Amino acid sequence: MNTKLTKLIWITPKAEEVIAYCARVSNPKNQDNPNITKLLQYCAKEKHWSIFEMASMCIEINTSRAIATQFIRHKSFSIQQFSLRYSEAEDLGFPEARSQDHKNRQNSIDNLDEETLLWWRQEVHTLYVSIEGLYRKALEKGVAKECARGILPLSTRTRLYASGNIRSWIHYLQVRANPKSGTQKEHYDLACEIKEIFREQLPIIYEATLADS
Repeated sequence: MNTKLTKLIWITPKAEEVIAYCARVSNPKNQDNPNITKLLQYCAKEKHWSIFEMASMCIEINTSRAIATQFIRHKSFSIQQFSLRYSEAEDLGFPEARSQDHKNRQNSIDNLDEETLLWWRQEVHTLYVSIEGLYRKALEKGVAKECARGILPLSTRTRLYASGNIRSWIHYLQVRANPKSGTQKEHYDLACEIKEIFREQLPIIYEATLADS
């Protein structure tokens, strides 16, 4: 991936320490114990997931409208998204072409021949030039953004901010950053970037929950 799709906006300061401190709520004399690795590993192993709700993280996500729709289905996140009612579209993007997986109707396979790929690129380019021209002309003629956006393709780029507790991020990444889950390639690439942010910010929890996925 050459272009970064994600960026950390904020995370609870000393998030792992906060989670461990809260996990020891019933042992107040030991709450300031700096040794937290085994505790967090134990909580993850025994699926004491609620403790991982004591810290949160917010990520900026740059993707297509198609993948944004998939992401928003993870309903435990709070989301703010770029509005095409308020602002003009900046980039229509360009969709990749892959062949249909006939064993899994939600999956695709990267095995199309060069002739088909060339045809796809040429036809989509021609179509998108026409769509963007019509979109810009509509805005010039006073058509409302909320109406003109209706002709934009699902590959149109969008930006959103997703805030969620660490439990939500763990479960999201266990599904979407798992190469065996059948996640669409574009969403998988996005999730892998978020997974790397998670690893950098929460190394103990990462090793306990995501390192093997």
